[in-house]
Amino acid sequence: RGEVDQQRLGLIGHSEGGMIAPMVAARNSTVHFVVLMAGPGVPGDELIVEQARLIALAAGMAPEIAQRGTDQQRSIVEIIKREKDGAALEAALRERLTALGLQPAQIDVQLKGVTTPWFRYFVSYDPAPALAALKCPVLAINGEKDLQVPPAQNLPAIRRALAANKTAQIEEIPGVNHLFQPATTGSPTEYATTETTIAPAVLEKISTWILGLKL
Repeated sequence: RGEVDQQRLGLIGHSEGGMIAPMVAARNSTVHFVVLMAGPGVPGDELIVEQARLIALAAGMAPEIAQRGTDQQRSIVEIIKREKDGAALEAALRERLTALGLQPAQIDVQLKGVTTPWFRYFVSYDPAPALAALKCPVLAINGEKDLQVPPAQNLPAIRRALAANKTAQIEEIPGVNHLFQPATTGSPTEYATTETTIAPAVLEKISTWILGLKL
């Protein structure tokens, strides 16, 4: 498009988009900046397990019960990572989920979600190499109350991966959830009941950072 300045093209990715944007930018020099909103810094299997634990705690679950669920989640993820053959994966997961007490109909629903090519790729993907390969300016922000991509787990990993990138800015945004809405607990149950789509201060931070870039 003629009205677009080709020297000021960038990518903004949220959540899984914050995983994909560095993949693209790391191998495409026409991407001149990247904004990661709640992008992961740790491998998918680690992210999913911690996410499950925090959401369970936010729902009021006792720590020991939440930990039991976390351990179960970890065992399922390990099966997904281990079994490369689709039929073998389904059989192993069906056996594990049956042992956990799920009914056949529940198991069928679970299998549809966790045996897709994308999910199988996601649990084994480590975002660190793509992040480390970024040469362009990077703004990485995560919400303080984000339970899906927790800042305590992910921002230090992003910071390590971007250590050689002197233009990188990494920041935890206080008081907002995974969708960058003002939040009380950060639980996904709050998303639909929160009127604010995205905190204006977050939009201001992103736009100010982009407009301040010397490209």
